[in-house]
Amino acid sequence: MESAVKYLWGGFSSLLALMAPVQGLVICAVIFVTIDFVTGVIASHRRASRAGVEWSFSSRRAWDTALKLVLVMAGIILAWLLDSVVLTFVELHLAKIFTGFVCGVEFWSYLENAADISGHPIFKALRKLLKVKVDEALK
Repeated sequence: MESAVKYLWGGFSSLLALMAPVQGLVICAVIFVTIDFVTGVIASHRRASRAGVEWSFSSRRAWDTALKLVLVMAGIILAWLLDSVVLTFVELHLAKIFTGFVCGVEFWSYLENAADISGHPIFKALRKLLKVKVDEALK
């Protein structure tokens, strides 16, 4: 049993060492996902109270966010492995592109949540402007 624990700790340590080159990207993505989760919970509460509906926290949504975090971290690591091990003949920066995409989606969600929480026109305008820019870029 003791040797199995040593192997598990060794594997865990190896995984952490593998993540060292992308630590900043992982931290950035975790911050974006966490802020989106917190503002999402607040926005949900605000929407429910405006509608006069009873609000309750759903642990299912929290587990969805935890799963999303694991998948995002795995995606960053996999993209970095493609960059550094498989596609060494070209610099694509896939891990940065993947992290940027994740953070962009979370930022969009944050703007939606901020508009719902505050009702302030600046967040509604930013959300509208971002939608226009994304639509233009995709044409």
